[in-house]
Amino acid sequence: MEAVILAGGKGTRLREIVRDVPKPMAPVAGRPFLEILLASLAYKGFSRVVLSLGYMAEVIVSHFGKRFCGMELVYEIEEEPLGTGGGLRLSMKHCNADHVFVFNGDTFIDLEVDAVEEKWEKHHRPIIVARDVPDTTRYGRLDIRDGRITGFFEKGKAGPGLVNAGCYVLPTSLLGDFGHAQKFSFESDFLPNAVTSWHIELFVSKGYFIDIGVPEDYVRAQKELAVFEPLFC
Repeated sequence: MEAVILAGGKGTRLREIVRDVPKPMAPVAGRPFLEILLASLAYKGFSRVVLSLGYMAEVIVSHFGKRFCGMELVYEIEEEPLGTGGGLRLSMKHCNADHVFVFNGDTFIDLEVDAVEEKWEKHHRPIIVARDVPDTTRYGRLDIRDGRITGFFEKGKAGPGLVNAGCYVLPTSLLGDFGHAQKFSFESDFLPNAVTSWHIELFVSKGYFIDIGVPEDYVRAQKELAVFEPLFC
C-alpha cells in the first residue's frame, strides 16, 4: 500500500510553542510527530510513502532520508505554496498503484486500514474517513444524509457529530484535470463540489484521533500518543 502525507504547512497556530522546526516535526512524546505517524503506517502494512513538503522541507528530508521503518520514502517539495490540493496533485505523480491513502501531517488516526482497503476494493470510489467527536466546533461538521456525505458545515457548529478526519483513499488519477502546479485547497476548493457531483464513500473510523495543530491538543498529545510506543520501529 502507498500513502501520501501532506506536510507542507507552516503551522502558524503552533508557532508560539514550536518555533524552530516545521509542524510535522514538532516533538510529541519524546520524538518528532511525523515519526509517530510514519511508524504507525509501517506497522499497518504500508511499504511506500510520498511526503508532500514545503516549509522547512530540508529538516524533514535530512532527518528521514530515503527509508524509514522499512518503508520507501519519496519527497515532493513545492517551490512555492500550492495548498493541500496542489501539493497532493504533484505527489500523486509519484504513486505506482491505482489508489493511495492520504493523511494530514499534523493528524494522527489509528485507522482500520484493512477495512478501508476492503471498501476501496469493493467499490473503487473515493473514500472520506470521518470520526465521531464530542464537539465539532474546531473542525467543522460533515453533512450526512442517508449514509452519504452531501456537504460540509463551517467551523463553529458546536455539539457532537462526524468530522473529516483528514484522511482519504483516492484514485491516483483523481486530480488530473488540475494544472501541474495549480494552487488550490483540496478541502475547500475540491471536496464541496465533489461530494455533490460524485458518489464518494464514507468510512467512519473508531480509532484514536487527534489533530496537533492547536496548542491545547498538542499538549494533550504528549501523553495520549505515548501509549502507541509499541508501534514505534
